[in-house]
Amino acid sequence: MGVRVRKSVMELGQSEERFPLVLLVEDVRSLQNVGALFRLADCMGVAEVALCGITGTPPHRDIHRTALGAEEMVPWRYFTCGAEAVVEYAGRGYEVVALEQVRGSMRVDAYSPKKCGVVLVIGNEVDGVSDALLQQSDVCVEIPQRGKKHSLNVATAAAVALWEISKKLAGEV
Repeated sequence: MGVRVRKSVMELGQSEERFPLVLLVEDVRSLQNVGALFRLADCMGVAEVALCGITGTPPHRDIHRTALGAEEMVPWRYFTCGAEAVVEYAGRGYEVVALEQVRGSMRVDAYSPKKCGVVLVIGNEVDGVSDALLQQSDVCVEIPQRGKKHSLNVATAAAVALWEISKKLAGEV
């Protein structure tokens, strides 16, 4: 068994590639989660983050603490209401995809984008995606889960969904 050596910063490179993918964050209360979502958005090539409702916005030290500067690298916008954001992005041709466990939702790994761009809607830590945004969504996807809780941290769930969607947008599947 050989010695494993971590990749250098040069080997990892810096990709500026962004997908036609928007992460819409509705009423997420934890600033640490918001920071983690920015870091995730940068890692997954998200073009823009839409922060909605009571979701905290940069600059804020608690966001920066988990984002590690990603909040300065990923373009973001604030909307007072998630419904307003959905109308705007849908009007620009984006498919609106809610990440939520509802009747009729499909597995996120079975989902294939139908339009040139995707808005992934994630809800808050307690109530999930609001009924209003569920009604405005073109499709609902969920992460199959085992166990009894059937619940993931919002940033963890977003990571799984963004990974699956970004692979398809990149043509890797």
